[in-house]
Amino acid sequence: MAPEAGAERPIEERPFEEPWQASAFALAVALNARGAFTWKEWAEALSRALRTVPGADDGAGGYWTAWVAALETLIAEKGLAAPDLLAARAASWERAAAATPHGKAITLDNDPLATPAGQ
Repeated sequence: MAPEAGAERPIEERPFEEPWQASAFALAVALNARGAFTWKEWAEALSRALRTVPGADDGAGGYWTAWVAALETLIAEKGLAAPDLLAARAASWERAAAATPHGKAITLDNDPLATPAGQ
């Protein structure tokens, strides 16, 4: 009997260890679907990242860190976002993560240096 739609899958069947990994995967698929890059370009960028990102061959978080590095590279190369904007967003995310209480959702609004919306 097939599992119910929306039912939790056993951990050993989950393709991602963390939600951010699923987000990285979904972003790569969405950018390809919008024509931002071809799968050949993606494969080449990911291959480069897997060779250069420390821990990328550990089979877990390092692999997905390479996915993010490949995405950042392609986004910059294709002019979808400037490298300094990507770096600023990453720094904002790190500050937000550090300022967020354990167990709470991390949002960029938690960045202590962020300008409140509407100002």
